[in-house]
Amino acid sequence: MLINEMKKINIKKKKILIRLDLNVPIKNKKITSHARIKASIPTIKLALKNKAKIIIISHLGRPKEGKFKKKYSLLPIVKYLKKILYKTKIYFSKKINNKIKIKFGEILILENVRFNIGEYKNNIELSKKYASLCEIFVMDAFGTSHRKEASTYGVGIYSKITCAGPLFISEIKSLKKSLKNPKRPLVTILGGSKISTKFKILKKLAKISDTVIVGGGIANTFLSINNNVGKSIHEKNFINLAQQLIKNYNIIIPKDLKVQKKTSKKIIYLNKKYNNIKNNEEIMDIGEKSIKKAKKIIKKAKTIIWNGPIGVFENINFRKGTKKIAQFISKNKTAFSLAGGGDTLSVIKMFNIKEKISYISTGGGAFLEFIEGKELPTIKMLKKRFILKKIKR
Repeated sequence: MLINEMKKINIKKKKILIRLDLNVPIKNKKITSHARIKASIPTIKLALKNKAKIIIISHLGRPKEGKFKKKYSLLPIVKYLKKILYKTKIYFSKKINNKIKIKFGEILILENVRFNIGEYKNNIELSKKYASLCEIFVMDAFGTSHRKEASTYGVGIYSKITCAGPLFISEIKSLKKSLKNPKRPLVTILGGSKISTKFKILKKLAKISDTVIVGGGIANTFLSINNNVGKSIHEKNFINLAQQLIKNYNIIIPKDLKVQKKTSKKIIYLNKKYNNIKNNEEIMDIGEKSIKKAKKIIKKAKTIIWNGPIGVFENINFRKGTKKIAQFISKNKTAFSLAGGGDTLSVIKMFNIKEKISYISTGGGAFLEFIEGKELPTIKMLKKRFILKKIKR
């Protein structure tokens, strides 16, 4: 791989700046999923093992630049890391500050990078300010690699040495493994509410997959080609494109569904055939026959790519389809299974199947864009820095 790797360069007793993806869900001041933090721990421990002076930066949510908002503060994450790395001194600073002195084997975590003016637009001065903090910059936030921002891209341009962390490298290798000469049958499961946000990736995956199983609002758009979908989420502007896809590729849409119907007194839940949805009904999940068909397909798969829930899994009444799909994937021990995306991570945690998925990507948008075939800005930057390093030699 034409990228400088953290594991292959000398970081011993160096001052290093690590860009991590600590963008975790927080509710009532409590972290509800620690997956991304835990995925970053090996990188931090590698730096500690080499007695480096460590500065960590990350984003959380999408706050307005230049304005501090408590709900976007990294403080809950800092407190969690202090518990996990209790033997290590960890400091927290609200400002980008060179004056805070840390010793070898200590960590300084800076406040949410998106509070800084110029972060979103990859401001040169801000990028240089980050770069001035370190001898080595480590990009290990794959989940933000599709964004050309000061803390992901600009800092890498201006740092003395720039490299990719082990999690970043692992993400790329696993994604490439799924897309280049995968073992077949290759089955893709794609859920989510909007086909518009995933149309390009759906087209790319349909081309390379033996079978694509669709769910959620994406499936509703396919169903609406020849059927009434009532009040269900679907996108009329994409019906013609969906029609072309289903004509040319093996795309499986649900044949029976679970719907809800609201009356003046209560909400009624019904099982319906795909061609019998009424105007006042809303599709919320797939039905029993569709679950059984998915089971047969997933059971035979040798490679599985999974992104997005199949139904409104947050509601216990419409969780079964997503739960069963997740379990079918986890029970296929002969397949290489790759899962990614924020909602997918929530599903994996909910049904406790983390250990049974071959690889779980921390990326959401980056995961989708990489699979789509785009060269992500940060990867482009890392390749550029690798080439410049070779020229200087």
